[in-house]
Amino acid sequence: MKVILFGATGMIGRGVLNECLRDERFEQVLAIGRSAIGIEDPKLRERVQSDPGDFAAIADELGEFDACFFCLGVSSVGMKEADYRRITYDLTLRIARTLADANPRMTFIYVSGQGTDSTEKGRSMWARVKGKTENDLLALPFRAYMFRPGFVQPMDGVVSKTPLYRAAYSIAGPLIPLVKRLAPNVVNDNREIGRAMIAVAASGANGRVLTPREITARATP
Repeated sequence: MKVILFGATGMIGRGVLNECLRDERFEQVLAIGRSAIGIEDPKLRERVQSDPGDFAAIADELGEFDACFFCLGVSSVGMKEADYRRITYDLTLRIARTLADANPRMTFIYVSGQGTDSTEKGRSMWARVKGKTENDLLALPFRAYMFRPGFVQPMDGVVSKTPLYRAAYSIAGPLIPLVKRLAPNVVNDNREIGRAMIAVAASGANGRVLTPREITARATP
């Protein structure tokens, strides 16, 4: 398989990248982002560009990719809705529409979040925007899947780029394994998110929206 990966420098995206590079089914991982990842691998190809949605240089290649793993996102903390929507919805849909037009057989996996509001009418700003993003992705002519992880445990030395999240992990870190055993529908780690994405790209899933428990199930061989 060949996959396009967005958000490879983030906590979830780096975990997904690591799993893709380990998996022998992948021939190439094309990582597109605003900053370099800082690793080298024979399978990894990078495009560092200010606009992640600019496909002009590789437009004739898009039909060759089997999947897109979209892990790009920002925290809504302190953001106005218009700014959050511009990154979370506008950029995502611009990229997705281009890929769907180029290859409607592609599998597109979007990292959303537990609590996303599919009605688009709730009080939580981030949940409404994520809900709108999910709904419009599901309406596009490719195989789209929404991953809604819960609390994400970083593995393999990966850390969050968000200071608030780093502080939360430093406090809650020792309790995460216990919470995962007692409440499996609350916690995922970035390794299993990557393995679940690979499994869904290879053979699909029963539903188009995957909860933390379902992500864990798809990650299990």
